[in-house]
Formats: sequence, structure tokens, C-alpha cells
Amino acid sequence: MRETDVLIVGGGPAGMMAGLLFARAGVTTMVLEKHGDFLRDFRGDTVHPSTLRLFDELGLLSALLERPHDKIAQLGARVAGQALRLADFRRLDVPAPYIALMPQWTFLDFVAGAARRYPAFTLRQGCEALALIEDGGRVAGVLTATGEELRARLVIACDGRDSSFRADLPATDIGAPMDVFWFRLPKTPGRDNDTLGIADSGRLFVLIDRGAYWQCAFVFAKGRAAQIKAEGLAAFRDRVRAVGPETAGVDQAITDWAQIKLLTVTVDRLRRWHRPGLLVIGDAAHAMSPIGGVGINLAIQDAVAAANILAGPMAAGAHPDQLLDRVRQRRMPAVRLTQGAQRLIQDRIIAPLLRSTKPLKRQPLAARLLDRFSLLRRIPARLIGMGVRPEHIRSPDAGERM
Repeated sequence: MRETDVLIVGGGPAGMMAGLLFARAGVTTMVLEKHGDFLRDFRGDTVHPSTLRLFDELGLLSALLERPHDKIAQLGARVAGQALRLADFRRLDVPAPYIALMPQWTFLDFVAGAARRYPAFTLRQGCEALALIEDGGRVAGVLTATGEELRARLVIACDGRDSSFRADLPATDIGAPMDVFWFRLPKTPGRDNDTLGIADSGRLFVLIDRGAYWQCAFVFAKGRAAQIKAEGLAAFRDRVRAVGPETAGVDQAITDWAQIKLLTVTVDRLRRWHRPGLLVIGDAAHAMSPIGGVGINLAIQDAVAAANILAGPMAAGAHPDQLLDRVRQRRMPAVRLTQGAQRLIQDRIIAPLLRSTKPLKRQPLAARLLDRFSLLRRIPARLIGMGVRPEHIRSPDAGERM
């Protein structure tokens, strides 16, 4: 049996950021990651300006940006065949006014390296938490897949929307009208980042410019994955090719359904994020729609809020249970407003577009106004780039290992 102050289940963005901040405050912290490394594909790669500002506050931004990445300074779309400019991040008053496209394994490896500078931090990879250990009516640790007992004053579960540790907490299911096929297509590298969305009657397609390839999101009505597959791979390639010249290489690139990953979109949130000895944050507390790519950044904000509220008192020896609900109170307004905006877009734009069989003859008025007036493009840039109630680093710094 091994004891620590904070035991974090899940080595994703929320878990690694929480691990860094709690260890930085001098709280003994162990992060459990069930995989042996961070090398997993089809994970969100967008690091938004709100997150980049946090690393600037930690004095780590320059080092982070030395890692391979690309920059999205503006977002555009092609709607009914016409190119439109929709968001401009360049005028945000932040140290890095753009979205950084960085492979998530690169990002997580950087955060792990930063956390290892603190003697209170431990990362255990290849270690899966199977069940909670309870003692006297409160969570006291976890049981691992190898039968090891790991005890802690506080367990933080941030192991994703499928976390088993959220099962006993009440949830609100918001729902989503779509699912997504993810795959890669070849691309010739260009000087600028050409990430864009493409919308037309019955079609919604996203092309994320990753330099040498497109990361593609083929959006379709929820529950139709089996039907699309039953129509055959050739028919699917025809659909993708019809998107535009960017997808011309689909015949050579996609030769098997195994190259296409299904992402089932879930949108929900827990109404309570804690039990005695347990706190749930990130996707485990609120599964977000992929709209805007904000999920990872919202999870990181949760981790910062948790450290701001808990790390200092725990370092001073305080019991965490009485403080846990303050994390939910702090973060729930941002979660509700973000999911509300996503639901509005889902219900008013995405669902009607996917159902439509008539040609889309004209761009929506809002899109035309954004394209025409540069000042208006700051609004979606602010909402996507910074989100609602972005956090600042308030947790203490106990000093690095010398």
C-alpha cells in the first residue's frame, strides 16, 4: 500500500495540468495513466489562447512553443461554395493570440517534463485504476489493475467521459444530433494554415491543416454510421471527393474502413462533481461537443481552478472535503454557457443542415456579417479562444528540485 496526498486518475490534459500545479504547490501528487505512453491518435490537438496564457503565467510559454506546432490566427469556412472569414484571433490581448496546433502527445510530454521538476510529483504510466477504495464513508484511494492499493487524501478523476468513477454522481444528458468520422488525407504544405469548415446542403466537413496532411472530420446525423458503412467504401469516398479540391486524394489515402475512426459525440454534465475524498473534473465531469474544439481547454481550466482552490490549503494540511464543491461552483457557469452555445449551434445550424436535401443557395446572414465586418470577427475569436470565465494561476509555488 502506498500513500500520497493527491491521486489523479487519467494522464490527459486535465490530469497532467492538475499534477503539475498540485506538485508545484508542494502537495505530494501521483498521476496514474493506464497507457504506457502518450502516443495515441485522434485526440484533440488545439491549444487555445486561454491555455497558452496559463503557460505564460507559469513562465513556460516560450519552452512550450519550442515544441513542433502550427498556428491558426484566423478561422474561415466555405459555405454554399463561397469562402467566408469568421474569426480573427490576432487582436486578442494575450501573449499568444492564436490557436496552437500541437500533437497531444507532444503537449502532454511537455507538461510531464515540467511537472517532474518538482519533488512532489510522480507519474505512473501503464497503471490502470480499476475501482475506488472507500474507508469510513469516504473515498480513500484506488485499486489498480495489478491489485495494488494506492491511498490518498484526495482522488481526482479526470479520465474522460467514459470514466467509471462518475457513475454514482447525477448527470444531465444534453444530447447531440451528430457523430463524426475522423481520418487523414494528404496535403501539400503551405505557408499559411488553411484550416476551414465546409458547409452545404446535407454536408458538414472540417479540414484541419496539419502541414503535410489534412485531419478531416466528416460530420453526419447521429446513428447513421452503420448505414454509411453499409453503402460501401466507394460511396463514402465519392461523398468525400465531392467536398472540394482539398479532398481529391481520398481514393489513394482511404482504402479500408480501419483508416476511419468513429467519434460518438456525447454532451452531458454532472450536477455534482464530488463525494467525500473524490473530485471529478474535465471530460469526466462534462462531456463537450467538438464544436469549437474547446473541450481540452475547458478541462485544463478545471484543473487550474481545482489547484487554485485546493492546493494551498492542502499544502498547509487542511482537509479537502469541505472545499470540493467550490470547484464545481467556480466552473459550472462556464460549462453551462459553453454547452448552451454548443446546443444552440447544434439545434439551429448543424441538425437542419444535415437533414436538408435542398441546395443551400445563400450563406446565413450571421456568416455574411462576420465576413464583411472585421470587428465582428473578434467576437467568435474571443468565445473560442478564451471561453467563458478563463482562469489564472493562483496556486502557490513551493519551488523546483535543485
